[in-house]
Amino acid sequence: MTTALERMPALYLSHGAPPLADDPVWPGELAAWSSGLPRPKAILMVSAHWEEAPLALGATTSVPLVYDFWGFPQHYYEVKYAAPGAPALAESVRKLLRGAGTPVQDTPDRGLDHGAYVPLVEMFPDADIPVLQISMPTLDPTGLFEIGRKLAPLRDEGVLIIGSGFFTHNLSALRHAGQGVPSWSTEFDDWGHRALDAQDIDALLDFTHKSPAGRLAHPRTEHFAPLFVTLGASENDLGNQRSVIDGFWMGMAKRSVQLG
Repeated sequence: MTTALERMPALYLSHGAPPLADDPVWPGELAAWSSGLPRPKAILMVSAHWEEAPLALGATTSVPLVYDFWGFPQHYYEVKYAAPGAPALAESVRKLLRGAGTPVQDTPDRGLDHGAYVPLVEMFPDADIPVLQISMPTLDPTGLFEIGRKLAPLRDEGVLIIGSGFFTHNLSALRHAGQGVPSWSTEFDDWGHRALDAQDIDALLDFTHKSPAGRLAHPRTEHFAPLFVTLGASENDLGNQRSVIDGFWMGMAKRSVQLG
């Protein structure tokens, strides 16, 4: 006799940068969030920092870390997160996507980048849950939403789907903004919050045109893009959506949401 797995929510979170670990507030927010979740059977990560087409599956046995950042103090390059691989999840992803006409490739040496492991260290510090990272094969919001739709059945298998980005992200503009939170960041964050609450998927999918300051908040859209995988994977749970983390970090909105 088998026990039915609890249906997992889908998450979109802002992952900050390696110094998130030293923030006085943010690690505790992520830890509190994960403590209220059902325990996942496995975790499927979609990070802003891996774009590759066709859609690629990362390492499924030994899962290394990718220190994909430069100019930070040495201790950030010494972080470890020895999570087990998720070969069974990888096979389920292959079947779901290929069965729906989405090509998939394997990249067995590709580990978890900082968009994946930085939040996981805070949320699941024991590193005892199998993790699989997949790439974004496109930045087209509709295309990513459809990928999320195809992956949605994984939630009924106990898989926690996490899209990891940053709710606003324009490092170049921040360098010239001085101190404080720039108006483009607060305006976009407020708009995005209201669009999510209103379940206005059409507006979110067309955020570069429908949002205030959208092109300033995301001059390149890779950090908002993982949200669309999350939305597609939780299409039937849009009415059960809430922001778990909000506020700003170094001028950027760290809004993070749970659906389902």
